[in-house]
Amino acid sequence: MKDEENKLREIIALNIRVERRRKQLTQEELAEMADISVKHVTKIENAHVTPSIYFMKRIADALDVTIDELVTEFKRVKS
Repeated sequence: MKDEENKLREIIALNIRVERRRKQLTQEELAEMADISVKHVTKIENAHVTPSIYFMKRIADALDVTIDELVTEFKRVKS
């Protein structure tokens, strides 16, 4: 069970980081848009915490994506 949680935490972290960068936002800007502390955004992006559904919704809304997009493991092509 712990391995599944860790994997999901890493998927969420990567997807948030990729979307944030795609939208050219800093962690500070995302935190402000989502009304979350920068420290918490940093912990989420570094996969140190599993965000609650409440924070997932706030981040998804700020990034203009769905929660599903944040928790789905995508096959990324290396360039």
